[in-house]
Amino acid sequence: MEENELLDNQNEHEEEQDALTRVTGMYKDWFLDYASYVILERAVPAIEDGFKPVQRRIMHALKEMDDGRYNKVANVVGQTMQYHPHGDASIADAMVQIGQKDLLIDTQGNWGNILTGDGAAASRYIEARLSKFALEVVFSPKITDWQLSYDGRKKEPVHLPVKFPLLLAQGAEGIAVGLSTKVLPHNFNELIDASIRHLEGKRFKLYPDFPTAGIIDIGNYNDGERGGKVRVRARIAQHDKNTLVINEIPYGTNTSSLIDSILKANDKGKIKIKKIEDNTAAEVEILVHLPAGISPDKTIDALYAFTACESSISPLGCIIEDNKPVFMGVSEMLRRSTDHTVELLQAELEILLAELEEQWHAASLERIFIENRIYRDIEEQKTWEGVLKAIAKGLKPHTEHLKREVTEEDIVRLTEIRIKRISRFDLDKAQQNLDNLEERIAETKHHLGHLTEYAINYFRELKKNFGGGRERKSEIRVFDEIEATKVVIRNTKLYVNREEGFVGTSLRKDEYVTDCSDIDDIIVFTKSGQMMITRVDTKTFIGKNIIHVAVYKKKDKRTTYNMIYKDGRGGPSYVKRFNVTAFTRDKLYDLTTGKAQSEVLYFTANPNGEAEIVTINLRQSGSIKKLKWDLDFADVMIKGRNAKGNIVTKYAVKRIELKEKGLSTLKPRKIWFDETVQRLNVDGRGELLGQFTPEDRLLIVDQKGNVKTVIPELTMHFDPDMIVLEKWNPEKPLSAIYWEGEKELFYVKRFLIENPDKEENILTDHSGSYLEKLFTDYRPVAEVVFAKKRGQERKPNMEVSLEDFIAVKGITAMGNQLTRDKVLEINALSPLPHEEPEKKEARDIEVVDEQDVDGADAGEPGEGKTDKKNGKKDSDETQGSLF
Repeated sequence: MEENELLDNQNEHEEEQDALTRVTGMYKDWFLDYASYVILERAVPAIEDGFKPVQRRIMHALKEMDDGRYNKVANVVGQTMQYHPHGDASIADAMVQIGQKDLLIDTQGNWGNILTGDGAAASRYIEARLSKFALEVVFSPKITDWQLSYDGRKKEPVHLPVKFPLLLAQGAEGIAVGLSTKVLPHNFNELIDASIRHLEGKRFKLYPDFPTAGIIDIGNYNDGERGGKVRVRARIAQHDKNTLVINEIPYGTNTSSLIDSILKANDKGKIKIKKIEDNTAAEVEILVHLPAGISPDKTIDALYAFTACESSISPLGCIIEDNKPVFMGVSEMLRRSTDHTVELLQAELEILLAELEEQWHAASLERIFIENRIYRDIEEQKTWEGVLKAIAKGLKPHTEHLKREVTEEDIVRLTEIRIKRISRFDLDKAQQNLDNLEERIAETKHHLGHLTEYAINYFRELKKNFGGGRERKSEIRVFDEIEATKVVIRNTKLYVNREEGFVGTSLRKDEYVTDCSDIDDIIVFTKSGQMMITRVDTKTFIGKNIIHVAVYKKKDKRTTYNMIYKDGRGGPSYVKRFNVTAFTRDKLYDLTTGKAQSEVLYFTANPNGEAEIVTINLRQSGSIKKLKWDLDFADVMIKGRNAKGNIVTKYAVKRIELKEKGLSTLKPRKIWFDETVQRLNVDGRGELLGQFTPEDRLLIVDQKGNVKTVIPELTMHFDPDMIVLEKWNPEKPLSAIYWEGEKELFYVKRFLIENPDKEENILTDHSGSYLEKLFTDYRPVAEVVFAKKRGQERKPNMEVSLEDFIAVKGITAMGNQLTRDKVLEINALSPLPHEEPEKKEARDIEVVDEQDVDGADAGEPGEGKTDKKNGKKDSDETQGSLF
């Protein structure tokens, strides 16, 4: 009995094991089957035609229904469901996506808006038909491979014979099981040009082009492979001093999501706006209204830093090839597509050649049959076999020139010729038809013999017929890096409890320091000579007796700290000047020698390296003769923060008094303009604009005739139609030649800018007025080329010294008429020599950026030397913010 129970238990255990094994097998097989199905049949496009299965079935259904007229999308969806094993919603969504790309489908009705994110109307309300481009490049039934549909009732294409890099033109995105793809869209004409270059054996480069336009940085595109990245920005311009306008948006966003991100950043205090207006219709127009006193330039940078106005897109080139997923770059995709197009063109030509030769053969037999009256030989034949033999016998003497043997099918076809056709047979027309066929056969053979040339011409025809209006929309540009801390709005207040040694945003009962943001760093100094840089927080302990706290500016080597400290109890006093650049956040640095009871006696932070004069007062002790004297910080060398400093006195200091505020010991700032990123910088990139003091300004003139001067800031943005950007010299007049719209003549004017803070337009109010030339030289010279009058010699060119032509007048003056003759063009010649007054030499301290270290101590910068007479510093170049 016990033995039987044991056997039963063992059998039950084995059955459980078998069940577990079956579940494991189900998981392995069924899940793999499901994953393969999703990858191959739903999410990832095929390299052969660039379509996912649902897209291919939609195109096939549209072709079946095509009669040149629009069809209800609901009807197209119903037709597609004969081939697609999924619901109507997925088909309708896929069709709307194809239609919105404006390439393969002509749409009618409300198909949604990719700019605003609005969806399409219901499929029963909107209509579609194949575009002429789709009919040209997508379909060719004679070279299409067919397969049975999922239920075996219909035939559908395995792949459509697409003769164009459609996948790269439309882009593709899909998420499968454990796999995804993201092929970005590219420009139609650039793809054709790249295909032609590939066929010519030349190199090519492909970059994305988005239907939402925008500005893109493709520096890290990596040919669309894994690991690449494309940065996309909205196009933002300054509408007026308190309004920004967004005209283009990044790919992957719409106006609704973009506005939501701006409002969210405003709620978090990252930016500050008054209101937003969305006027988007056929084109994007979002107006961002700013409160008074908010910098438009900084707000533009803040929009890029904190909102969806800038985003990164990571491409992933995954496609289906030979029924399996493959990763490849867009260049390889284009090469494969182009080579496949050549193969398709060859297949079409071979089929056409066979058809033409068959037509020539049939036409030749018909001519022989009728011209030689072979049809009379069958009059006496009583059987079908006799008829066929009689015709074959009659044809035999005349078939030597034919390209193949005469078959029974050929003879049967001859018997089907009607008497009416025989009676009206025209030998000349028949010969003309044969000649035409022979010409087409020769042409087709030539194309087959010069297949690459034929393919190139095919692509050129595509560009000629369909490339109009498909110019690049996204502007390619190198982006500048935006530091969030420099553009974030100061959305909170910083407080300090000096005695207890706390700083933070929650100490509202204590001393207010400054406005700050929650991503700022702050720098703090204590009476004991210690320093710390830490992130803004609600409450942070630094050390008792805080003497200085401020928002720390990264990459700032202009700020110089002047300090006098006592070295330990009863020790001598030292003076030092230093900058703070490299640091480790939350590390406590000792700026003294580290002796116990060291104490800071005097401390100042100087944003532009100011060096003041202080009076040292000593305590009366023993036989000290000199109890009071002045110390000029300009005589002290600027060293690293760990330097001990110079000795001030070995006696006890009673007090230190400020005698005279200091002047900056730093030279004017050199500023460059980098045309690549359209931004100012101080690290030597681009064109040097000059050396700027805090009072110097930039002169900016645009093509519309607007003239203004501004104090340069690294956050400034510049309009693309800017024609002049240089350091403004208030003494140097500007000279302009412009077309006056009302009088329809060219005028000359010379003027000085009298209101530096006001933007003014130098043209007249007439809508036809435009700026022809603007000169910023002291003594400019222009060449006027006259148009040739009919029947007369061309008038000699006229050289005009604008200085002699007109005196300097007000900026609103109309000026003098240049000439009444018709002008062909106006050119700028070399200006006349002019000696500028000598300028005082600037101090030779140069300050540019140095990489800061976040989270690791990079050590001290090299020591600099200060000339004791004039306070000059000989140091490595560093950089920072402007003045």
